[in-house]
Amino acid sequence: MTIEEYMGDVAPEQKEAFARLMQVVDENIPAGFTKEIQYGMPSYVVPKTRYPDGYHCDTSLSLPFFAIAAQKRHIAVYHMGLSANEPLLSWFQAEYPKHMTTKLNMGKGCIRFTNPKKIPYELIGELASKVTVDEWIHQYETAIKN
Repeated sequence: MTIEEYMGDVAPEQKEAFARLMQVVDENIPAGFTKEIQYGMPSYVVPKTRYPDGYHCDTSLSLPFFAIAAQKRHIAVYHMGLSANEPLLSWFQAEYPKHMTTKLNMGKGCIRFTNPKKIPYELIGELASKVTVDEWIHQYETAIKN
């Protein structure tokens, strides 16, 4: 599946919000990450050319960092670094209420938006911009060693 095919399959009521979210991440993610389909969703990864070891769960895959998925009942943003980066997580949790009136719906590294009309695009763009490829590799390797 390609990203274009994935976008074509997004539910009509989510399509505009999903496309805007992808655009915001594209505009803000640091240089060096590449976009591909991974685990069935558009993902921003550290390419194997930059990090040949790949992802420890499946070394044939590039190192995942950020992904966006259109689920049946929500749009999900996955930031793999949130659970291992306490300052980043704290920053995001503190910033969220400044951008939204709704309660933060979040798992360990998954942020869920059940209303496609209520997505804090600026905040998600800033979140996507906060970790460089080198910082992510360092954070990932530190977490794996522990």
